[in-house]
Amino acid sequence: MDAGITSQFKDLGLILVLALSACGSAAGAGVAGMAAIGAWKKNFGQNKSASFLLVALVGAPLTQTIYGNIVMTKMFELASKGHYLWGIGAFSGLAIGLSAYYQGKCAACACDAMGETGKGFGNYLAVLGITETVALFVMVFTLIRSQISYSF
Repeated sequence: MDAGITSQFKDLGLILVLALSACGSAAGAGVAGMAAIGAWKKNFGQNKSASFLLVALVGAPLTQTIYGNIVMTKMFELASKGHYLWGIGAFSGLAIGLSAYYQGKCAACACDAMGETGKGFGNYLAVLGITETVALFVMVFTLIRSQISYSF
């Protein structure tokens, strides 16, 4: 195999972890954003005040992109030593991205409920925090495992 092609494949895991995390963040924020807009529309149509707190719910899935970047940074150190990390990149990126997507779906439900009742913001944040914990676990366990596996 050509050395140029080989070096491109070496970076595939790095690209995957960040890209899949970011795709999940984009999809999650998009789903939550659509729900927030719908909730605001209902409020405006009823001449009720529209809560700006919904923006915090919409933005919750964005942090998973940061977690993907943190994992990618560690993977870059390992890739520079010649390790191919496709599996780590693909599966940790997928797990982090799915966490973001489902957090966005939870946020969408929270936007709908908060838009209708104006209550429960703390409860909704707690659910989003639990969903976020999956991404944090994946990031931490990936960092720990990659440190153990490739420390020689």
